Amino acid sequence: MPLKQTDVVVVGGGQAGIAASEHLTKAGIKHIVLERARTAENWRSMRWDSLVANGPAWHDRFPNMKFKNQHQDAFVPKEEVADYLVDYAKMFGAPIHEGVNVNSVQRKDKGGFVIETTDGVFEASYVISATGAFQKAMVPPIVPEIEKIKQIHSTAYRNPGALPKGNVIIIGAGSSGSQIAADLMKTSRKIFLSVGAHDRPPRRYRNRDFCWWLGVLNLWDAEANPSSTHTTIAVSGADGGSTVDFRKLANKGLTLLGVTEKFDDGVLTFKNNLTENISEGDKNYLSILDLADAYVDRNGLDLPLDPEAREIGPDPECIVRPIRSIDLYEENITTIIWATGFANDYDWLQVDAFEANNIPSHKRGISSEPGVYFLGLPWQSRRGSSFIWGVWHDAKFIVDHIQKQQGYLAYSGSAERL
Repeated sequence: MPLKQTDVVVVGGGQAGIAASEHLTKAGIKHIVLERARTAENWRSMRWDSLVANGPAWHDRFPNMKFKNQHQDAFVPKEEVADYLVDYAKMFGAPIHEGVNVNSVQRKDKGGFVIETTDGVFEASYVISATGAFQKAMVPPIVPEIEKIKQIHSTAYRNPGALPKGNVIIIGAGSSGSQIAADLMKTSRKIFLSVGAHDRPPRRYRNRDFCWWLGVLNLWDAEANPSSTHTTIAVSGADGGSTVDFRKLANKGLTLLGVTEKFDDGVLTFKNNLTENISEGDKNYLSILDLADAYVDRNGLDLPLDPEAREIGPDPECIVRPIRSIDLYEENITTIIWATGFANDYDWLQVDAFEANNIPSHKRGISSEPGVYFLGLPWQSRRGSSFIWGVWHDAKFIVDHIQKQQGYLAYSGSAERL
């Protein structure tokens, strides 16, 4: 099979890869996008059936195309998000090669990179890793495989009917964990939720969505710094969108637990930190309201008061007297859902672009390995980097950098003194 050459190889055909391709196309830079499955596949096959976008349609999109047939304040279903990304890529003719696995990327001796794939070997001057933030499902090694109890990651959850009969415990209370818990609470099952540290912004406040508030308060554009880490956010657009309130969920039957600590002989044990985690989540929630009120006053905006938003309900029994352990068999728990996030998977990227623990070494996506770029990482340049609209701006910065590098390399003078 003949060697294929291009200027840039983009690995990943999701929102990050599409954003990179758009800017490369506008810059006239020859490139290809390699996607191991279908374009935007993760939205289709790594999400549960009822998932909708966590932000409204006016916000969670690329700048150059709106969602079709959706109200601007609607939360778009996952399949329509995937269709939107596919249509967006078609709009500018993104050269996406689907069904291609990248096996390795290695630096050539005399510059550039060799990319070995299931569709042959490519050579390129630059490589953009656009595999994003959700690479490899992470399940902590706490509970071994045990008889009669099904264990899945949140990416494998589809709907309540796909689970064995019996009760369910969900480990992790970010957006995925809290939304899956709410989905399962529509059934007659008893649902347990292990809650760690989290932010929980108001879904709406004073007639504005939290996405709007984080925008005008410059919190989406808060720049990354050495202390910036991915924070678990409990937010939901399900059923029209509402603030995730763990107290209200508990009063409707959800059993809250602290962080899952260990497992022994059928019994799960939890840290005594549920009250603290709920309290810290409340502080984050109220801090957003404080910032919003101050912004309204400072700018003289005519937005209605919303005093009910500041009402924090009474603690349910599971917070007042935290449960420290449960026997899975006595509670008839037949399913454990691990909503515990993701780990990096860069085995294919065999270059000097990583720190300890396989963490990308980069500044705003420009890696420590010249010619290699990362795109779609949490806090890549700012808080909003891993979101659809945020990755578009990061992609422009990276492509601008590639274009500048090409300009330098195109120089053919001798720097002689004139």
